[in-house]
Amino acid sequence: MQLTILGCYAATPRTITNPTSQVLEIKNRMFLIDCGEGTQVQLRKNKIKFSKINQIFISHLHGDHFFGLIGLISTFSLLGRTTDLHVYGPKGIKEIILLQLKLSNSWTNYGLYFHELESDESVTVFEDEKVLVKTIPLKHRVYTNGFLFQEKVGERKLNMDAVLNYEIESCYYQKIKNGKDITLEDDRIIPNSELTFDPIPPKSYAFCSDTVYYEAVIPIIENVDVLYHESTFLESEEGLAQKTLHSTAKEAARIALKANVKQLILGHYSTRYESINLFKEEAETIFPEVLSAEDGKTFEL
Repeated sequence: MQLTILGCYAATPRTITNPTSQVLEIKNRMFLIDCGEGTQVQLRKNKIKFSKINQIFISHLHGDHFFGLIGLISTFSLLGRTTDLHVYGPKGIKEIILLQLKLSNSWTNYGLYFHELESDESVTVFEDEKVLVKTIPLKHRVYTNGFLFQEKVGERKLNMDAVLNYEIESCYYQKIKNGKDITLEDDRIIPNSELTFDPIPPKSYAFCSDTVYYEAVIPIIENVDVLYHESTFLESEEGLAQKTLHSTAKEAARIALKANVKQLILGHYSTRYESINLFKEEAETIFPEVLSAEDGKTFEL
Protein backbone atom coordinates (compact mmCIF):
# COMPACT_ATOMS: atom_id res chain seq x y z
CA MET A 1 0.00 0.00 0.00
CA GLN A 2 1.09 3.54 -0.68
CA LEU A 3 -0.50 6.68 0.73
CA THR A 4 0.10 10.10 -0.83
CA ILE A 5 -1.01 13.10 1.19
CA LEU A 6 -2.29 15.82 -1.16
CA GLY A 7 -3.54 18.04 1.67
CA CYS A 8 -3.75 17.65 5.43
CA TYR A 9 -4.73 21.01 6.90
CA ALA A 10 -8.02 22.26 8.30
CA ALA A 11 -10.39 24.87 6.89
CA THR A 12 -8.98 27.74 4.82
CA PRO A 13 -6.40 26.91 2.11
CA ARG A 14 -3.18 28.92 2.15
CA THR A 15 -0.35 29.32 -0.34
CA ILE A 16 1.71 26.77 1.62
CA THR A 17 -1.02 24.41 2.84
CA ASN A 18 -3.89 22.45 1.33
CA PRO A 19 -7.18 21.10 2.71
CA THR A 20 -7.86 17.40 3.08
CA SER A 21 -7.25 15.02 0.21
CA GLN A 22 -5.17 11.87 -0.18
CA VAL A 23 -4.60 9.03 -2.60
CA LEU A 24 -4.38 5.41 -1.47
CA GLU A 25 -2.84 2.85 -3.81
CA ILE A 26 -3.84 -0.64 -2.73
CA LYS A 27 -3.66 -3.86 -4.79
CA ASN A 28 -3.25 -1.86 -8.02
CA ARG A 29 -6.31 0.26 -7.25
CA MET A 30 -6.08 4.00 -6.75
CA PHE A 31 -8.64 5.55 -4.41
CA LEU A 32 -9.06 9.29 -3.88
CA ILE A 33 -10.11 10.06 -0.30
CA ASP A 34 -11.73 13.47 0.16
CA CYS A 35 -11.31 16.22 -2.40
CA GLY A 36 -10.69 19.61 -0.85
CA GLU A 37 -10.20 22.74 -2.92
CA GLY A 38 -7.11 22.48 -5.14
CA THR A 39 -6.98 18.69 -5.18
CA GLN A 40 -6.50 18.42 -8.93
CA VAL A 41 -3.53 20.78 -8.77
CA GLN A 42 -2.00 18.62 -6.04
CA LEU A 43 -2.60 15.54 -8.17
CA ARG A 44 -0.59 17.23 -10.93
CA LYS A 45 2.20 18.26 -8.58
CA ASN A 46 2.49 14.73 -7.26
CA LYS A 47 2.42 13.21 -10.77
CA ILE A 48 -0.65 11.07 -10.11
CA LYS A 49 -2.46 10.01 -13.27
CA PHE A 50 -6.06 11.20 -13.32
CA SER A 51 -7.10 8.21 -15.42
CA LYS A 52 -6.25 5.77 -12.63
CA ILE A 53 -8.83 7.27 -10.25
CA ASN A 54 -12.15 5.44 -10.62
CA GLN A 55 -13.47 5.73 -7.05
CA ILE A 56 -13.69 8.85 -4.88
CA PHE A 57 -14.67 8.67 -1.22
CA ILE A 58 -16.02 11.83 0.43
CA SER A 59 -16.22 11.86 4.23
CA HIS A 60 -18.64 14.76 4.72
CA LEU A 61 -20.03 17.89 3.11
CA HIS A 62 -17.83 20.54 4.66
CA GLY A 63 -16.08 22.56 1.99
CA ASP A 64 -12.52 21.72 2.95
CA HIS A 65 -13.31 18.09 2.16
CA PHE A 66 -15.20 18.30 -1.14
CA PHE A 67 -15.03 21.75 -2.78
CA GLY A 68 -12.46 20.39 -5.25
CA LEU A 69 -14.78 17.66 -6.50
CA ILE A 70 -16.72 19.56 -9.15
CA GLY A 71 -13.51 20.91 -10.66
CA LEU A 72 -11.98 17.45 -10.86
CA ILE A 73 -15.13 15.97 -12.39
CA SER A 74 -15.15 18.77 -14.98
CA THR A 75 -11.46 18.30 -15.78
CA PHE A 76 -12.01 14.58 -16.33
CA SER A 77 -14.44 15.55 -19.12
CA LEU A 78 -12.01 18.04 -20.65
CA LEU A 79 -9.40 15.28 -20.77
CA GLY A 80 -11.78 13.05 -22.73
CA ARG A 81 -12.41 10.53 -20.00
CA THR A 82 -14.70 7.63 -20.95
CA THR A 83 -14.24 5.34 -17.93
CA ASP A 84 -17.00 5.35 -15.31
CA LEU A 85 -16.40 7.32 -12.11
CA HIS A 86 -17.96 6.30 -8.79
CA VAL A 87 -18.39 8.81 -5.97
CA TYR A 88 -19.19 7.61 -2.44
CA GLY A 89 -20.37 10.24 0.00
CA PRO A 90 -23.17 11.57 2.22
CA LYS A 91 -26.70 11.98 0.94
CA GLY A 92 -26.87 15.33 -0.82
CA ILE A 93 -23.61 15.06 -2.72
CA LYS A 94 -25.40 13.96 -5.90
CA GLU A 95 -27.76 16.96 -5.75
CA ILE A 96 -24.88 19.40 -5.25
CA ILE A 97 -22.75 18.10 -8.11
CA LEU A 98 -25.59 17.62 -10.59
CA LEU A 99 -26.85 21.15 -9.93
CA GLN A 100 -23.40 22.54 -10.69
CA LEU A 101 -23.17 20.48 -13.87
CA LYS A 102 -26.68 21.51 -14.91
CA LEU A 103 -26.26 25.26 -14.40
CA SER A 104 -22.90 25.27 -16.17
CA ASN A 105 -24.19 22.97 -18.93
CA SER A 106 -21.13 20.81 -18.34
CA TRP A 107 -22.49 17.27 -18.38
CA THR A 108 -19.86 14.57 -18.30
CA ASN A 109 -19.04 12.40 -21.30
CA TYR A 110 -18.44 9.43 -19.01
CA GLY A 111 -20.62 7.53 -16.56
CA LEU A 112 -20.87 9.38 -13.23
CA TYR A 113 -22.36 7.29 -10.44
CA PHE A 114 -23.15 8.45 -6.91
CA HIS A 115 -23.39 6.08 -3.95
CA GLU A 116 -25.02 8.14 -1.22
CA LEU A 117 -24.54 7.14 2.39
CA GLU A 118 -27.00 7.56 5.25
CA SER A 119 -26.37 4.69 7.66
CA ASP A 120 -25.15 5.27 11.20
CA GLU A 121 -23.70 1.76 11.17
CA SER A 122 -20.53 0.57 9.44
CA VAL A 123 -21.46 -0.73 5.99
CA THR A 124 -19.56 -2.11 3.01
CA VAL A 125 -19.52 0.46 0.21
CA PHE A 126 -17.05 -1.11 -2.22
CA GLU A 127 -15.84 -4.63 -2.81
CA ASP A 128 -14.05 -6.51 -5.56
CA GLU A 129 -11.85 -9.60 -5.67
CA LYS A 130 -8.93 -7.91 -3.91
CA VAL A 131 -10.18 -4.98 -1.78
CA LEU A 132 -13.00 -4.25 0.67
CA VAL A 133 -14.03 -0.75 1.80
CA LYS A 134 -16.29 -0.06 4.78
CA THR A 135 -17.54 3.12 6.39
CA ILE A 136 -16.45 4.26 9.84
CA PRO A 137 -19.29 6.35 11.31
CA LEU A 138 -17.89 9.44 13.03
CA LYS A 139 -19.27 12.22 15.20
CA HIS A 140 -19.02 15.70 13.73
CA ARG A 141 -21.27 18.70 13.12
CA VAL A 142 -22.70 17.10 9.97
CA TYR A 143 -23.13 13.49 8.92
CA THR A 144 -19.61 12.10 8.55
CA ASN A 145 -17.89 8.82 7.75
CA GLY A 146 -14.34 7.66 7.77
CA PHE A 147 -13.35 4.73 5.57
CA LEU A 148 -11.66 1.42 6.28
CA PHE A 149 -9.69 -0.08 3.37
CA GLN A 150 -8.84 -3.76 3.69
CA GLU A 151 -6.86 -6.03 1.42
CA LYS A 152 -8.36 -9.48 0.98
CA VAL A 153 -6.25 -12.55 1.68
CA GLY A 154 -4.22 -13.30 -1.43
CA GLU A 155 -3.25 -16.52 -3.13
CA ARG A 156 -1.01 -18.99 -1.36
CA LYS A 157 2.62 -19.08 -2.51
CA LEU A 158 3.92 -22.16 -4.29
CA ASN A 159 6.63 -24.20 -2.57
CA MET A 160 8.41 -24.95 -5.83
CA ASP A 161 10.79 -27.48 -4.29
CA ALA A 162 7.82 -29.56 -3.12
CA VAL A 163 5.87 -29.06 -6.34
CA LEU A 164 8.81 -30.20 -8.48
CA ASN A 165 9.58 -33.08 -6.14
CA TYR A 166 6.07 -34.47 -6.70
CA GLU A 167 6.38 -33.75 -10.45
CA ILE A 168 3.12 -31.80 -10.47
CA GLU A 169 2.27 -30.33 -13.87
CA SER A 170 2.05 -26.57 -14.21
CA CYS A 171 -1.61 -26.72 -15.24
CA TYR A 172 -2.40 -27.48 -11.57
CA TYR A 173 -0.45 -24.53 -10.15
CA GLN A 174 -3.42 -22.17 -9.95
CA LYS A 175 -5.50 -24.81 -8.22
CA ILE A 176 -2.74 -25.21 -5.64
CA LYS A 177 -2.47 -21.44 -5.15
CA ASN A 178 -6.21 -21.41 -4.47
CA GLY A 179 -5.64 -23.75 -1.53
CA LYS A 180 -6.65 -27.09 -3.04
CA ASP A 181 -5.03 -30.45 -2.30
CA ILE A 182 -3.64 -32.44 -5.22
CA THR A 183 -4.25 -36.10 -6.10
CA LEU A 184 -1.30 -37.74 -7.85
CA GLU A 185 -1.56 -40.42 -10.55
CA ASP A 186 -0.93 -43.11 -7.92
CA ASP A 187 -3.94 -41.76 -5.95
CA ARG A 188 -1.83 -40.24 -3.20
CA ILE A 189 -3.38 -37.03 -1.89
CA ILE A 190 -0.86 -34.27 -1.21
CA PRO A 191 -2.19 -31.71 1.27
CA ASN A 192 -1.95 -28.12 0.20
CA SER A 193 0.10 -27.27 3.29
CA GLU A 194 2.97 -29.32 1.83
CA LEU A 195 2.86 -27.53 -1.48
CA THR A 196 2.45 -23.91 -0.47
CA PHE A 197 3.47 -21.18 1.93
CA ASP A 198 1.06 -18.81 3.64
CA PRO A 199 0.18 -15.72 1.57
CA ILE A 200 1.51 -12.29 2.46
CA PRO A 201 -0.63 -11.00 5.36
CA PRO A 202 -3.28 -8.57 4.08
CA LYS A 203 -2.92 -4.93 5.09
CA SER A 204 -5.49 -2.40 6.24
CA TYR A 205 -5.79 1.39 6.36
CA ALA A 206 -8.33 3.42 8.32
CA PHE A 207 -9.09 7.05 7.47
CA CYS A 208 -10.84 8.94 10.27
CA SER A 209 -11.85 12.35 9.04
CA ASP A 210 -13.31 15.15 11.16
CA THR A 211 -14.63 13.84 14.46
CA VAL A 212 -14.74 14.54 18.13
CA TYR A 213 -13.04 11.93 20.36
CA TYR A 214 -15.30 8.98 19.63
CA GLU A 215 -14.59 5.54 21.07
CA ALA A 216 -17.36 3.94 18.99
CA VAL A 217 -14.84 3.68 16.13
CA ILE A 218 -12.53 1.38 18.09
CA PRO A 219 -14.22 -1.97 17.29
CA ILE A 220 -14.24 -1.07 13.57
CA ILE A 221 -10.58 -0.06 13.31
CA GLU A 222 -9.15 -2.49 15.86
CA ASN A 223 -5.74 -3.92 14.88
CA VAL A 224 -5.45 -2.00 11.59
CA ASP A 225 -1.98 -1.54 10.20
CA VAL A 226 -2.26 2.23 9.76
CA LEU A 227 -4.72 4.76 11.16
CA TYR A 228 -5.00 8.31 9.85
CA HIS A 229 -6.83 10.31 12.51
CA GLU A 230 -7.63 13.99 12.51
CA SER A 231 -5.79 16.07 15.10
CA THR A 232 -7.02 19.59 14.53
CA PHE A 233 -5.92 20.96 17.91
CA LEU A 234 -3.32 20.61 20.63
CA GLU A 235 -4.30 19.91 24.22
CA SER A 236 -4.32 23.65 25.03
CA GLU A 237 -7.41 23.99 22.79
CA GLU A 238 -9.22 20.90 24.06
CA GLY A 239 -12.28 23.01 24.90
CA LEU A 240 -12.42 24.32 21.34
CA ALA A 241 -12.11 20.77 20.04
CA GLN A 242 -15.17 19.77 22.06
CA LYS A 243 -17.11 22.81 20.87
CA THR A 244 -16.35 22.25 17.18
CA LEU A 245 -16.46 18.43 17.38
CA HIS A 246 -12.83 17.94 16.44
CA SER A 247 -10.02 15.99 18.10
CA THR A 248 -6.70 16.86 19.70
CA ALA A 249 -3.45 15.05 18.91
CA LYS A 250 -3.57 13.32 22.30
CA GLU A 251 -7.13 12.16 21.68
CA ALA A 252 -6.10 10.70 18.32
CA ALA A 253 -3.30 8.88 20.12
CA ARG A 254 -5.72 7.48 22.72
CA ILE A 255 -7.89 6.06 19.95
CA ALA A 256 -4.81 4.49 18.33
CA LEU A 257 -3.73 2.98 21.65
CA LYS A 258 -7.14 1.56 22.54
CA ALA A 259 -7.65 0.18 19.02
CA ASN A 260 -4.21 -1.48 19.08
CA VAL A 261 -3.23 -0.08 15.70
CA LYS A 262 0.32 -0.49 14.46
CA GLN A 263 0.90 3.05 13.17
CA LEU A 264 -0.81 6.42 13.64
CA ILE A 265 -0.66 9.24 11.10
CA LEU A 266 -1.80 12.66 12.29
CA GLY A 267 -3.40 15.29 10.07
CA HIS A 268 -6.08 17.98 9.59
CA TYR A 269 -3.98 20.50 11.50
CA SER A 270 -5.25 23.91 12.50
CA THR A 271 -2.98 26.54 10.98
CA ARG A 272 -2.84 28.50 14.24
CA TYR A 273 0.25 26.61 15.39
CA GLU A 274 3.87 27.36 14.53
CA SER A 275 4.89 23.78 13.77
CA ILE A 276 3.19 20.46 13.09
CA ASN A 277 5.94 18.83 15.14
CA LEU A 278 3.98 19.93 18.22
CA PHE A 279 1.18 17.51 17.31
CA LYS A 280 3.56 14.57 17.04
CA GLU A 281 5.24 15.45 20.33
CA GLU A 282 1.95 15.52 22.21
CA ALA A 283 0.67 12.31 20.63
CA GLU A 284 3.88 10.42 21.43
CA THR A 285 3.31 10.92 25.14
CA ILE A 286 0.44 8.41 24.77
CA PHE A 287 1.19 6.31 21.67
CA PRO A 288 4.75 5.70 20.41
CA GLU A 289 4.29 4.96 16.71
CA VAL A 290 3.31 8.38 15.34
CA LEU A 291 3.93 9.92 11.94
CA SER A 292 3.01 13.42 10.76
CA ALA A 293 1.15 13.92 7.50
CA GLU A 294 2.55 16.65 5.27
CA ASP A 295 1.29 17.95 1.94
CA GLY A 296 3.05 16.01 -0.82
CA LYS A 297 4.41 13.33 1.50
CA THR A 298 4.17 9.65 0.53
CA PHE A 299 4.04 6.78 2.99
CA GLU A 300 4.85 3.17 2.12
CA LEU A 301 2.43 1.30 4.36
